[in-house]
Amino acid sequence: MNKLAKMVQAQLLAAIENDDLVLPTLPEVALSIREAAEDSEISVAALSRVIGRDAALSARLIKVVNSPLLRALVEVTDLHTAITRLGVNYSCNLAIGLVIEQIFHARAPAVEQTLRTIWETSLEVAGVSYEICRRHTHLKPDQAALGGLVHQIGALPVLIYAQEHNELLSDPVCLRFVIEQIQPVLGDKILSAWDFPEQLVRLPSQVQDLARQSDKIDYIGIVQIARALCLREQDQAPQALAAYRHLRLPEGKDLDLSELLDARDMLR
Repeated sequence: MNKLAKMVQAQLLAAIENDDLVLPTLPEVALSIREAAEDSEISVAALSRVIGRDAALSARLIKVVNSPLLRALVEVTDLHTAITRLGVNYSCNLAIGLVIEQIFHARAPAVEQTLRTIWETSLEVAGVSYEICRRHTHLKPDQAALGGLVHQIGALPVLIYAQEHNELLSDPVCLRFVIEQIQPVLGDKILSAWDFPEQLVRLPSQVQDLARQSDKIDYIGIVQIARALCLREQDQAPQALAAYRHLRLPEGKDLDLSELLDARDMLR
């Protein structure tokens, strides 16, 4: 680690410890959607009214329903039909994920480019997580997709910090190192502040632990496997992860990446 990286890491860790680092807040529409989702009896019409307050979000949700992965014979053109097609739970988690995308913006072009790259990776991991979960577990695919979308959320405060510190912006290797070192602990803090479900709240840090053991498949394990599949340049093969053996795979069969990658279109 070079001198600058050490200094920045020390400053950020101190700011985290003293609660001086400003964490991104979950937009109001996402809070409203999550509150609506907590009502197990909520109707499609009621959820349509909540999501319909945000025209851009409604349009994105309709676009997802009409994506190649989910498209039916008749094109969906209204929010009520889109939610009916997706189901209330899936619509809620997907909508929250799409709202989070709106946070991924920056003033500095270098930071914006890094944010775009992080978001594109998160989208790919989310889509593959959804398909792994749907095909090979009994867990909720929409929850797995949400886990994929937020697994790198801790990079946001680091990049916001970088916008105010040109010396960090001008050293992309150092910036990348600082993000890798700091984002796990920041990610946990953000999801905790956002009152995310217990199964996801420590996902940003635990997904980095490639030696992690579990008695059964969970959302962290699913995102780990999806990351290993998507980031193929890494040394870590998905089969080496403890979570992999808990998947419901046919005898002697491995995950087919080419099939799973079709899921990337789901959230675009």
